[in-house]
Amino acid sequence: MSASAIAAIDWSIGNYEHTAGQLLAGARVVVDRASLAVGERVVDIGCGTGSAALLAAQRGASVTGVDPALRLLEVARARAAAQALDATFEPGHAAAVPIADGEADVALSAFGLIFAPDAPAAAAELARVLAPSGRIVLSAWMPEGALFEVARVGREAVARALATPAGPPPFPWHDSDALRDLLGPHGFTVTTDEHRLTFTGRSPREHLNADSANHPLAVAARSVLEPLGEADAVYDRMLSIYEAANEDPATFRITSRYVVATAHRRR
Repeated sequence: MSASAIAAIDWSIGNYEHTAGQLLAGARVVVDRASLAVGERVVDIGCGTGSAALLAAQRGASVTGVDPALRLLEVARARAAAQALDATFEPGHAAAVPIADGEADVALSAFGLIFAPDAPAAAAELARVLAPSGRIVLSAWMPEGALFEVARVGREAVARALATPAGPPPFPWHDSDALRDLLGPHGFTVTTDEHRLTFTGRSPREHLNADSANHPLAVAARSVLEPLGEADAVYDRMLSIYEAANEDPATFRITSRYVVATAHRRR
């Protein structure tokens, strides 16, 4: 499954709220790294149910969350209203952000930009919406470990089932040199640092079952594979990956590495 095919999936399906809970600690790291000041204008790209956006608003920022998934935007709006936070949520995507030129001081993305099918277009759009002194903080998975391998198995199975051309490889948002090449022409310098996120559960099977039932990509994949009778074989391959990588035989624990990149405009 290509980056464009993944981007076309409706992330409103399934129950992304489950996944957002798993990723909350990573969103907190992104917001911490942004070092927000009260009153700064923030745009959260690929905001989902609003994890990073709401954390930013809790610190006194004025936040706009952007995502193509309409149901997730409704969830984010309800969460913001319940907390009386200065956060609005609008439909859009990385290459079409619904705010004016120079309107944002900070662009955040907690595991959102990594799904943008056109990285150069996304970079140009970030440069457009950011003020002259603006900055970008984003997180991206390292392409390794059990989480990556399970996702790869699913993508490849769906691509085979649909006879989808492989297409170009996704942009390596985790790679500091690639990010410098991408953002440097827009006047940004880039620094990166590595972090780890732990996923836990009662067993590998329970973890996989929860993801299979809730994650939008897994739900979409199952809708393709089940009618062809291929879902069970793919499930078994995924389970074997989690079992081999399990760090706690008594329950379930895996650790995934990710990068937080910070880009500042040169002065």
